[in-house]
Amino acid sequence: MRHRTGYLPRLQPWSPASFAAAIAAVVFAATLQEIAESFGITPYFAGFIPAILIVSLLGGAPAGVFAALLTIPVVWWAFMPPHFEFNPLTSADYDSFATFALVASLVICFSHLYREARVLMRK
Repeated sequence: MRHRTGYLPRLQPWSPASFAAAIAAVVFAATLQEIAESFGITPYFAGFIPAILIVSLLGGAPAGVFAALLTIPVVWWAFMPPHFEFNPLTSADYDSFATFALVASLVICFSHLYREARVLMRK
């Protein structure tokens, strides 16, 4: 019997379970964002970056990209004023989206490299 030495459970990329984990992580991050906003803290994307990192480590790059793409309309609709409406974005909002896209792509890329390095180390 083979024992796994990794601490993280791994989901297969492109599996329904990895995409379900992405949805669950975005919902959890949105809940934490709502709690932080009730205290007056309004960082639009700060809570979603760790969720994307965890999903990318567990489910691979496709699940991380799905979580990042799902985050953008959630933040736009639920957290940017006026809440629960899709309004035209300001230039500051576009900057926030661009910064989030850059950071999310770096997080997804580094987690993909980490998953590949773990595979190489097992050989």
